[in-house]
Amino acid sequence: MARKFSMVLVGAVALALAFPAAAQWKWRDGSGRTQYSDLPPPPGTPEQNILSRPAAQRRTEAARQPAAVAAATPAAAATSGTVDPAASAPLAPKGADAELEARRKKAEQEQQAKAKAEETRLAAARAENCTRARSQLQTLESGMRVARMNDKGEREFLDDRARGDEARRTQAIIASDCK
Repeated sequence: MARKFSMVLVGAVALALAFPAAAQWKWRDGSGRTQYSDLPPPPGTPEQNILSRPAAQRRTEAARQPAAVAAATPAAAATSGTVDPAASAPLAPKGADAELEARRKKAEQEQQAKAKAEETRLAAARAENCTRARSQLQTLESGMRVARMNDKGEREFLDDRARGDEARRTQAIIASDCK
């Protein structure tokens, strides 16, 4: 008896775990590769490239198709005198799709804001580096004695060759950061 119960329980768990797999989209992208996702394909994907859609989505699409086709036919337009713009417009996302679209747009906006903040931070760092490099170059060209610490922590003064090397390195920094 316990063995039958455990087998039924295992079967129920397997069935429950397989349920989300039924809600998978399958479509062919622009480069011809087959894509699988639990999210619908991008908005620009042609209908013939959508190879499989979730069962609930198929029922919804089937209910929408006859109404859209009937409204778009010339006979329907002749009897009513006008074509309904809502029927000829592309289908708008409904319910969960609209919420998904809103989340995706919000994520894109957040990503753009992060990228802009990072760009601003890098621009400020470049401006600071530029200011420091120009000040360093001015000091090197002034003829003033310049000292720096070596690896042993001892102070050493720059001779003419070292001063020229440091000036060239500083000019390279100015060329890259002061644009």
